[in-house]
Amino acid sequence: MFKRLIWLSMNYPRSTLLLVLLATLAFGFQFPKIHIDTDPENMLPADQPDRVLYNQAKRDFGIHDLVVLGITDQAGAFRPQTLAKVSRIIDGILQLPGVITDDVISLTTTDDVHSKAGLLEVRRLMEKIPTDANQAEAIRAAIADNPLLTNKLASRDGTALAIYVPIQSKDQARDIAVAIAELVAAELEPGQAYHLAGLPVAEDTFGTEMFEQMGILAPACGMMIFLLLWGLFRKLTFILPVMAVSMFAVAWAMGLLIGLDYTVHIMSSMIPVFVMPIAVLDSVHILSDFYDRYPRLGDRRETLRQSIDALYTPMLFTTLTSMAGFASLMLADIPPVQVFGGFMAFGILAAFVLTITVIPASVMLMREQRLQAAFGRLDEAGGWLGRVLPTFGSAALRRAVPIALAAIALLGVGLYGVSRTVVNDNPVEWFSQGHPLRIADREMNRLFGGTYMAYLVVEGTQTGAIKRPEVLTYLARLQRELERDPVVGKTSSLADIVGQVGYILHDGDPAQRRVPDNRETLAQYLFLYQMSGDAGDLDNLVDYDYRLANIWIQMRQGQNRDMARVVDNVNAFMTMEPPPAGIEVHWSGLTYINKVWQDEMVWGMMKAVLVGFAVVLAMMVLLLRSLTLGLLSILPLTFAITLSYGLAALVGKEYDMPLAVCSTLTLGLSIDFAIHFVQRFRTYLRESKGDPGTTPGQVLSSANRSMFGEPARAIARNALVVAVAFLPLALSPLGPYQTVGTFFALLMSFTALTTLALLPGLLRLTHDRLWT
Repeated sequence: MFKRLIWLSMNYPRSTLLLVLLATLAFGFQFPKIHIDTDPENMLPADQPDRVLYNQAKRDFGIHDLVVLGITDQAGAFRPQTLAKVSRIIDGILQLPGVITDDVISLTTTDDVHSKAGLLEVRRLMEKIPTDANQAEAIRAAIADNPLLTNKLASRDGTALAIYVPIQSKDQARDIAVAIAELVAAELEPGQAYHLAGLPVAEDTFGTEMFEQMGILAPACGMMIFLLLWGLFRKLTFILPVMAVSMFAVAWAMGLLIGLDYTVHIMSSMIPVFVMPIAVLDSVHILSDFYDRYPRLGDRRETLRQSIDALYTPMLFTTLTSMAGFASLMLADIPPVQVFGGFMAFGILAAFVLTITVIPASVMLMREQRLQAAFGRLDEAGGWLGRVLPTFGSAALRRAVPIALAAIALLGVGLYGVSRTVVNDNPVEWFSQGHPLRIADREMNRLFGGTYMAYLVVEGTQTGAIKRPEVLTYLARLQRELERDPVVGKTSSLADIVGQVGYILHDGDPAQRRVPDNRETLAQYLFLYQMSGDAGDLDNLVDYDYRLANIWIQMRQGQNRDMARVVDNVNAFMTMEPPPAGIEVHWSGLTYINKVWQDEMVWGMMKAVLVGFAVVLAMMVLLLRSLTLGLLSILPLTFAITLSYGLAALVGKEYDMPLAVCSTLTLGLSIDFAIHFVQRFRTYLRESKGDPGTTPGQVLSSANRSMFGEPARAIARNALVVAVAFLPLALSPLGPYQTVGTFFALLMSFTALTTLALLPGLLRLTHDRLWT
């Protein structure tokens, strides 16, 4: 079917190009319907148990995602003039759309417990702006004397204050942060500074900046491809069709995605920059072959026919295997990854269809006289590649055993590196070191208890279960266990409030800052606190029926491995000291959810890639009709992945979301070179066997010489184009793009070198033994 399409394109070039253009416009008309989602939490399905629990906890306790503002003053934050500025900033924040004003935690909105005339009094920490240093110092002392507030609202050294701003939706985080920055900037003086931190800000900002960067980097990668193609072919009429195939394939893939009402998520936003270089591969193979054949034949139709006859089977094989590799991602339990894999597979199919229609049609529209004049000035030997590759190929064939042994040693090093891989990620670290969010993250987590929020939800089987002294005492012990880990900067729970009430009622006796043993006394403490304060003062820590309680956990770092370690420590503690009867404990919170989705994504993609690897291997065995050739074809992919990921681990690079994405690209692209090499080597071998009087060694040498002519040049050209085309990503200020750009250039280099250096010798060593 596809071959018939090729001949039709050659016979009716103008009609073909018109139909392709109309189809591209139809896909392009879908773009105005685009809907963008920058929330990484949506990596998890809506019904994923941890996500369901987190959403339920937010409803039960009135919890919202937080933007955390820190204000520093070198001369000391507890001065009347600084506190006046902070008060005005808080007032401005309370007026911002999207802010949950009732739950803002700050000096002017948060309650403190006091004793007045022997009675308990709950009132605002800073009811009015201090007029002198003594009043300001009294506020500082009150914060230091309350475990709920110390290291939360103010730094221990008194140079910084924090405001915790709950927001209605995470997709508002960046806009609210920008508005807060404008409020603060208008108030600050020399010696004063501010920082905005929190995962919602980081994630929403990253999503926004990622789409902005894609608008810059995709054209930059396209321009890089254009320049490389110009350097290889030096003929604009060759290059423009290749660029058209690349751009049209992107339009088809993204147009279909948007047209079918799929959301463009962080993963699917990367489809354009991935499809472009993939779409170039087959076009470069065809034009490279045409480029080398035409000077001898001098007829464009005959040259095209011979080129396509030689390339059709390996191009079809690479398309099918690459599609299978990306389609395997649809097996992952992560909706955006499924969408990414499915539409990447469609983009590869679109690129193949466009290549076999646009390229032949464009060549047929070129004037024969101009082609002959242009090619008359070309070096038929293939330029510098034509001088280097034959010698390289001859050495690879002759020195098969030493090269194979060296490859085994390198593979061992790679496997050792892979064994040392650490799975870890943190969305804040997707920004460059000098990004304001990275600076804010470092400073805020140095000054305060932490900006990464997690929660332990304590659930009782009956109403009032949390009012039992043994339950609140267990909460306090859980808090002490949590705080043993240096990454946990602060915890807060109902037990802290009860302890503070006891401390105040007993005239500041530190021994009374605890949960009372008597249930009636505990109930009295809670009653006094609620009667003295606002009705909703306890909402974030306990539900109305006292069946659920919540431990707030502020962490100074948000890496997956930190969250995992804290979870493991708590689980170990609860194994040794089980909760009271009728009590269960569950993890929740945005930092924990990030660990869940990142683990799901990294491990899910790893499993999907392994399945894809097996599928590609099975397809290669079936397509090549040889187990040995199928295994040999998969070797460059195996070496590329093992060496690249092993090297990354050895230099300390952790396995994170960007590296997981690179593995899918490797599966889709690395097999291309091996298929072309093995399939065409076998073709040349059959042709060489027809020469009378040749020995088996001469037949192999002849096939290898042919292979290291045009086919090897096409592989080298493609490797150069694809590897270098990604390098603009390395200049991005966003870490994931830097990783993809640098790491993928490394992957493609290993793939090409493995194909050209290792396969000739292995084909020689296994020929007539394991395949014929």
